[in-house]
Amino acid sequence: MIKFSKQQLKIPKMMRPVYLVTGGMSEFRRAFPEKRTEELCVEALTMAAEMINMTPAELKSYIHTCYYGHFADHFGDQLLGESVIHDRLGLDPLGNIGVKTGGATGGSTLWEAVKAVASGYSDCALALGWERMDEVPTDEGNHLISCAADKDWETPLGHIYTGYYAVMAQKYWQVYGKSEDSFRKTMAEIAVKNRGYAYHNPFAQGGMKITVEDVLKSPVVAYPLRALDACLMSVGSACCIVADEKTAFKMCKNPLLVYVAAGTHTLRPADRRDMEIPLLPNETKNTYKDLDKRFPGGELYPGFTGFLAARMACYYAYRMAGIYDPCEDFDLVELHDAFTISDIQSYEDVGIRPYGEGRTYVESGDCYVTNPKTGKPGKLPANPSGGLIGCMHAVGATGLMQVCELMLQIWGRHAEVHGDAKRWKSFGKTKPKDWKDLQVKGAKRGLAISHAGVGSHVTATIVVDPKHQLKGGKA
Repeated sequence: MIKFSKQQLKIPKMMRPVYLVTGGMSEFRRAFPEKRTEELCVEALTMAAEMINMTPAELKSYIHTCYYGHFADHFGDQLLGESVIHDRLGLDPLGNIGVKTGGATGGSTLWEAVKAVASGYSDCALALGWERMDEVPTDEGNHLISCAADKDWETPLGHIYTGYYAVMAQKYWQVYGKSEDSFRKTMAEIAVKNRGYAYHNPFAQGGMKITVEDVLKSPVVAYPLRALDACLMSVGSACCIVADEKTAFKMCKNPLLVYVAAGTHTLRPADRRDMEIPLLPNETKNTYKDLDKRFPGGELYPGFTGFLAARMACYYAYRMAGIYDPCEDFDLVELHDAFTISDIQSYEDVGIRPYGEGRTYVESGDCYVTNPKTGKPGKLPANPSGGLIGCMHAVGATGLMQVCELMLQIWGRHAEVHGDAKRWKSFGKTKPKDWKDLQVKGAKRGLAISHAGVGSHVTATIVVDPKHQLKGGKA
């Protein structure tokens, strides 16, 4: 059984508060034959500058250290891609370093930038990520992504990540979904929601109006997962700029507090050691005292159906930011919906619902911007961006895109950016006549989960309007 020392469970402390000053992103597509990676990164940095009424040159004058994330050198056929991007952005000779943690790369890149500022090493740091996934065929791309798995322990389970998640989905469906057809429909509802939200997002690759039946009739990739249950393979870039308090307020009028924590777990998903469930602030031992009786087969934790890394990242991050109950303290979340099943798993790992009850978050309507059952605002909207299923999964940029979306929501500028007809046109698109404003009214605090593999590395990023910082959320 895994046991933790008191020192290992110590809540991280920052030497000083860190603020999210701005962020930006390019459009996301399956392919950009007309654009180089460097151009997409320039677009992300340019948007970040525009958001705070600066020129790119003015913004760059504040940056001291740079962190760059991309998943695989194979995709762009370029080793040390971070040096190439750094040069093209005109940031030489500043120090820079590359970050690679699989699907969590975007979140990990921000984690490193935040620590640089929190420690006092830098007053302002850039976190920028990208992925170039259009220079290889889809099947080869899936193979390259699957190389991040443990070749001895994971690869025999499925050979590509859809295969890995399919096995987890089967187990989860059996234990917590009790093999009910209704649970499979709940999974499909996630795909309908997220692709539907992406329909209103000009940056998004996969926005579309679909139905539950469309999902259930789409081709099987690895049972029970179908094509419309899966995230996108994307090309694009996103970035965030973080700074200390003095610098942040010099750069813009309304910077946001940011906290990032991380957790990891074994690449051997079928060989996970049992342990007591690490409790989040809104949970007690009684929360799970009868878990095995309510869900036979679910008595071992973390087992094969949850992500301990996500639970640990939130264990630290919630206490850093003063979060007690995610459903009450957050106004929206951007979760790593690589597959519809991983979305449900994440609901439980981050404490939105107790383990075994993730489906109720969807079925209650709480996860929608507008609850379809009541017509009123959802209690805790999830993935208004469209998430990985609807918006993008340009791996190195994904975690940063999520944080940019939180930033826009908390600034109250979501509609300004997503509803701009000129932006749609600049991307070669026409703004839909039935476009909807997905601004979460009064958003003050948000959570983003950036996730790798079958939970091998996860970061939890919390973005907070400093006027609404919770008690105990001290840096």
